[in-house]
Amino acid sequence: MINPIKRTRSIFAPVRALFVGDASAGILLILVAAAAMLAANSPLSAEYRELFYGDLRWTPIAKLDDLHLWINDGLMAIFFFVVGLEVKRELIAGQLADPMKRRLPIVAAAAGMAVPALVYMLVSGGGEYASGWAIPAATDIAFAMGVLGLLGNRVPASLRLFLLTVAIVDDIGAVLVIAIFYTPTIKMVWLVASIVVFGIMVGLNRMRVSTFTPYILMALVLWYCVLNTGVHATIAGVVAALTIPMHRADGNSMLERLEHGLAPWSAYFVVPVFGFANAGVALQGLGVEALLDPLPYAIAAGLVVGKQVGIFSAVWIAIKTGFAQPPDNASWMEIYGVAILCGIGFTMSLFIGGLAFPGNELLIDESKIGILMGSAISAVLGYVVLRLTTTHPEEDCDDQGDQTANA
Repeated sequence: MINPIKRTRSIFAPVRALFVGDASAGILLILVAAAAMLAANSPLSAEYRELFYGDLRWTPIAKLDDLHLWINDGLMAIFFFVVGLEVKRELIAGQLADPMKRRLPIVAAAAGMAVPALVYMLVSGGGEYASGWAIPAATDIAFAMGVLGLLGNRVPASLRLFLLTVAIVDDIGAVLVIAIFYTPTIKMVWLVASIVVFGIMVGLNRMRVSTFTPYILMALVLWYCVLNTGVHATIAGVVAALTIPMHRADGNSMLERLEHGLAPWSAYFVVPVFGFANAGVALQGLGVEALLDPLPYAIAAGLVVGKQVGIFSAVWIAIKTGFAQPPDNASWMEIYGVAILCGIGFTMSLFIGGLAFPGNELLIDESKIGILMGSAISAVLGYVVLRLTTTHPEEDCDDQGDQTANA
């Protein structure tokens, strides 16, 4: 006879997953994206556009003369700062610290960026769309982990860690792509100033300065210098994060305290605000011709087809050749399902889309449609595949969440 308590818990588990653990940030992003689309296609569409793109009456930095720029160049620096903290922690004490364990996610992430870019170029035909090749190359950590959170213990903890690590390596690649391929000109005076400030921050680390204030002040100065170099200002967030000490003074490092303090703000404020400001597309202004252009379909194909083919193929080859070890307690269908989820490219894809077609609002809106379409298909398809795989009742869901949080 089925235990009624267990039966009740199983019924309400999906509802509980909406509000706790990995799922909440992903669900919030879905709601934000839907709200942005509604706002952009409602009677309030003019107000929505004016809010983000209207000239500010006053701004302390002339380059940032509307709210959209403050969000994308300023607020998102916090998101990139948290990414930098995660990357450093993983390299020093996480999955990327072990040469054998980092082989699989690095190979998977590399293929998961290269193949979507290739699919994009094949479908789009290049030309005026060529600069958007990197749009489908990114994976949204919060969105993808949110879908896994909805699945409870149907996905083994090892695959949660695999997805998290692939997404982090993916973010490293995306940051490098932004710095190298989306920087048209560099102002050398400001670049030198940025290097000097970075050197000061490294010096603070070497002197084992253990208070936050000097690092925060220098990070703000670094952000301002990078903003004026021509390199996208958010890169300063990653660079500054790499200088934060991981020396353990009282059992918990400064980097970990800062990451734990900022991660919720990044997930539940910074990224949703960015999503609301960037995901809205006024469909009535596009016309049938725009909806039939190859750009949105190239991005969607890159996310849906390119990601799963690239990642799953790379994982299969790496494991079969003995180059890397497979995730513990995971079937090939589960690995395939996670590869599909990597096609959710919401945050970083939207960010790169704005950089790929500067000043061309039509192509930016078309890219948003492709991103939303590809991410939605990947989320639903990945969920269905994983939902139909075997469960792992021997792995407690709460224990998995703890392991993921400590990854």
